[in-house]
Amino acid sequence: MNSPQRSIHVVAAVITDARGRILLNRRTGNSDMAGLWEFPGGKREPGETSEQALVRELHEELGIEAEVGEWLMDVPQLYPDKRLRLEVRMVRSWKGTARGREGQAITWVTPDKLSRYSMPPADLPVVAALRQPDRYLVTPEPAECAETWFSCIEAAIHGGIRRIQLRTPSAADRQGLARSVAERYGKQADLLLNRDIDLARELGVGVHLGSEQLLSLQSRPLPESLPVAASCHDLAQLQAAQRLGCDFAVLGPVQATATHPGASPLGWEAFERLREQVSLPIYAIGGMGVADIDIARRHGALGVAAIRALWPAPRA
Repeated sequence: MNSPQRSIHVVAAVITDARGRILLNRRTGNSDMAGLWEFPGGKREPGETSEQALVRELHEELGIEAEVGEWLMDVPQLYPDKRLRLEVRMVRSWKGTARGREGQAITWVTPDKLSRYSMPPADLPVVAALRQPDRYLVTPEPAECAETWFSCIEAAIHGGIRRIQLRTPSAADRQGLARSVAERYGKQADLLLNRDIDLARELGVGVHLGSEQLLSLQSRPLPESLPVAASCHDLAQLQAAQRLGCDFAVLGPVQATATHPGASPLGWEAFERLREQVSLPIYAIGGMGVADIDIARRHGALGVAAIRALWPAPRA
């Protein structure tokens, strides 16, 4: 693939009001991707800081004097004519009344309805970052004591984990273990069963597809009400996951890991080059821990996925 000629740094704002609604801007007929909704902002000009660029753009577009808040994430996105880096900042305080000063429509949207709006590819990972957990626990398979495994899952949930992939043995006790977890914790976290589509459908939980399953499936294997994810290691698998309508993917290994000692790590640069070619929310996996969430989001990830780093120590 030839590299696009232009590299553009855009700064966008997630503007939230007192009711928790988020402001979206509709692209006008004179712009690229006209008619799509986006987070307001614009190109950072030479000599500007990100804060200066965003304050200027929000004044020009919306007529407000914004107080730029914390950084949320960067989204690298490859388009046919450019390589874009979308830097996203939070804005919770401003002066003035927001209005479309350039003839564009604006609207205030509750976070749970953001997915109803058609948006450019670079904005979609931002929606995921606002609505989905930034860490994804992959359980080890249960050892001899299933109750210890259950207690660790419970401890993880109490510690703030809200998305869990259940790796259960291929033996006959898989169904019983998965059913017990679904009954105990199904209302407290997103549960995804590793690879077993039929059992996931029966239990009313999500499924996490193995990379070997992606290219053989022709359509999303579960209804929209149940999460579907996939393990990916290359661009073809990421594109297949996006085509199937997966809610998110896991990409790696980013760093060397004891779990897969023979796998060559991608590194962050290669991770970003893969991530920018799809709009799918992606967790980085492989040597990841909570301390890596920020660097993962610098490279466009939703967050991190891990086994050991997120798995609580068994109670003494």
